[in-house]
Amino acid sequence: MIKFLFATLQLLYRIWFYILVGIPIIILFPILLLFTSSERFYPQFFWVARNIWANIILYGMFYRPKVQHQESLEKGKSYMLVGNHTSMMDIMMMLKVSKNPFVFVGKQELAKIPLFGFFYKRVCILVDRSSAQSRTLVYKRAQRRLGQGLSICIFPEGGVPDDNAILLDTFKDGAFKLALAHQIPIVPIAFLDNKKRFSYNFSGCPGKMRAVVLPFIQTQGLDVKQTESLRQSTREQILLVLKKYQS
Repeated sequence: MIKFLFATLQLLYRIWFYILVGIPIIILFPILLLFTSSERFYPQFFWVARNIWANIILYGMFYRPKVQHQESLEKGKSYMLVGNHTSMMDIMMMLKVSKNPFVFVGKQELAKIPLFGFFYKRVCILVDRSSAQSRTLVYKRAQRRLGQGLSICIFPEGGVPDDNAILLDTFKDGAFKLALAHQIPIVPIAFLDNKKRFSYNFSGCPGKMRAVVLPFIQTQGLDVKQTESLRQSTREQILLVLKKYQS
């Protein structure tokens, strides 16, 4: 009986999440449609997503988001934001991390989600990881957005690990090659509570939701030969923090 009650509460918590995702989109649909009609309106779209949509979801789920900056982002500067990927809440918490407008690089499957997917495919850079051509197009689109003064966000694990026991999966090269190509700083970010608060295996609960912005990794003067070392050092920084807060 207790297990059934717990499972029911978890299901209702999930349903509430999707309601919180969808209702603001419905209410703000005309505004969002305008702000996604042209790339020049993206900063306005980002402001709505960060200050209205993300806050409604985070606080509506009874989370207490807190971002600790060990180094601060400069206004008007482009960065490569990278973080561990454990939950759908990573999107909302990443929006809380940066006031600087950035564009997500994400899997194209999310474009199939009703309402959310409609705007997701209009503003994000979609990638089909099974297609080499798709990965090439990601580089071209990311280069254009960086040229517009925006930042890029990539979850370098390439997806949420299937095994919940994995604290941090291996990183892929894409984010680091882009950062090197454009000589922009890499911003490692550790999400400490997202998996616990809203995991992909239907577990979750209200509570604190912390993110730690770690010291930036500079790429000035480096070239593509440093891709592996950058990837490893970034992963080690994030993993060290995750282990520290897990213990």
